[in-house]
Amino acid sequence: MDMFIILEVIGLILGFVFLIKGSDIFVDGASSIALLLKVPTVIVGLTVVAFGTSAPEAAVSITSSITGSNAMAVSNVIGSNIFNLLMVVGIAALLNELLMEEDVLKSDLPFLTIMTGVLALVIFFFSGIPSIIGIGLLIVLIAYIFKLIRTAGESGSTHDVEKPKYDLKWSIVAAICGLAAIVIGGELVVYCASDIAIALGMSETLVGLTIVAIGTSLPELATSLTALNKGETDLVIGNVIGSNIFNILFVLGASSAISAISLDSSILIDTFLLLLFTVIFYIFGKSDQKFSKREGAFLVICFIGYMAYAISMNYLF
Repeated sequence: MDMFIILEVIGLILGFVFLIKGSDIFVDGASSIALLLKVPTVIVGLTVVAFGTSAPEAAVSITSSITGSNAMAVSNVIGSNIFNLLMVVGIAALLNELLMEEDVLKSDLPFLTIMTGVLALVIFFFSGIPSIIGIGLLIVLIAYIFKLIRTAGESGSTHDVEKPKYDLKWSIVAAICGLAAIVIGGELVVYCASDIAIALGMSETLVGLTIVAIGTSLPELATSLTALNKGETDLVIGNVIGSNIFNILFVLGASSAISAISLDSSILIDTFLLLLFTVIFYIFGKSDQKFSKREGAFLVICFIGYMAYAISMNYLF
């Protein structure tokens, strides 16, 4: 049994490596293709890069949905969004005060809060996410992307210049290899995480909320710390909010559109906790348009408390 778990953990780590590295390679390849085809840089960022940072969550959740692991499909997104809000922003704020852009505060953050509330209500009333709701989420995503592109166009930022990383041939190869790595990584993470859960007496929901959620959120953490190191503190919050919006609209939308998701009532508490954390996040941002070190510490403490709660609920009940 011990050797079995060790092998499964190795498989899980390999899965995360495939997911994270694959998403990087995919973004580089797809971005280069778009730029070579003269697609404006801002559109590349709002579509290809946004998808790339959510690719690990998408791969895991869609694979889970297809294989019938509905609890992991949803708990992965809920756990990832909680990790992004509390740990990614919390750790970054502890290192450096984070500023919030006016547009993000007035538009994207309220939109994220509303969509998180909609998700909580859908799960409450339907005990899951019906396929028709999933299709609706994808439609909202398309409208949201068009809105972002139109707004960027009006501000004149569509004329940014960026050089492609590869020529067309290697861009296509990179995009295909990156996508293949994402798919393989998603398969490894779902199957190995499920096996570990069974072996250790953990529920799929707990594994999705903790191990898988943290693992698939590593790209957001890495991206935010890189932005922080470059002094671009306003990008940290923007990246997190954008990623969380894509997780709800794209990842859960695609997963439930493929196969309607039925859930145990226990996930409802975690969903409403996500809503609570999102509201707290909104209040912090709204108060003075920045996140101080004190607020960062509070967010990290909230995450530690949430992890303690999630683990205790698994083993006590």
